[in-house]
Amino acid sequence: MTSLPIIQVDAFADAPFTGNPAAVMPLGRWLDDATLQAIAAENNLSETAFTVPTPDDPEADYALRWFTPAVEVKLCGHATLASGHVLMGGRTAVRFRTREAGILTVSRDRDGYGLSLPAWPTAPSPLPELAAAMGGDVLETQWREGGFAIFVYRDAAAIHALEPNFATLKKAGPLLLIATAPGEDSDMVSRVFVPGAGIDEDPVTGSAHCLLTPYWAKRLDKIRLTAFQASQRGGRLTCRLSGDRVILTGACRTVIEGNFLL
Repeated sequence: MTSLPIIQVDAFADAPFTGNPAAVMPLGRWLDDATLQAIAAENNLSETAFTVPTPDDPEADYALRWFTPAVEVKLCGHATLASGHVLMGGRTAVRFRTREAGILTVSRDRDGYGLSLPAWPTAPSPLPELAAAMGGDVLETQWREGGFAIFVYRDAAAIHALEPNFATLKKAGPLLLIATAPGEDSDMVSRVFVPGAGIDEDPVTGSAHCLLTPYWAKRLDKIRLTAFQASQRGGRLTCRLSGDRVILTGACRTVIEGNFLL
């Protein structure tokens, strides 16, 4: 029997039972992909992050991969923040090498952390079938190659009222579907749906703000924004556009520590 450490962290959490739970599993070496996927399915959280030290890499401290219960994903913000929280120790920053998102850095930021992610601009694109399945009165649709869509609504009430057709959206594949509008007590409000990756609604989604930050920065003509993701758990972030990077700040709370037995 093999025992692996597992730490569950609520990321982007400003109070108990808020934010997005992620499992972080620091490994000494990579397990095969099928085992990583099976562990993530067993954990049954929106993401499980696996890390391996990279002592010979001058640019990164760890390699990092993320799995939903169904698939490996290209980028996950909240599980990266959670991984930094777990592995920070006495350092001021932790650097992660990822397969498709480059080097990601988690740094100490007052009582929380700052997470540096790529800024991903979008472009207007008609998405009528997806918009119909999202529901509500969609005012604008934006797309980024790789499977990322933004649906813009009039106000926060429209975002709260959404009841997407998950069966239809799931058939489109593992797309990141972001509903957004001007916020009530924040610059922007959003909800995020990824049914094709086994997550009907994600509680708080760092990667979605890689797209939301450039969009709202241009629309509101400001580079520092406040954001609220209006899931059942809810989560608050501060977002800053810095050149071709997005800096997200938020707090983390460790809620479970233990061992996963194989």
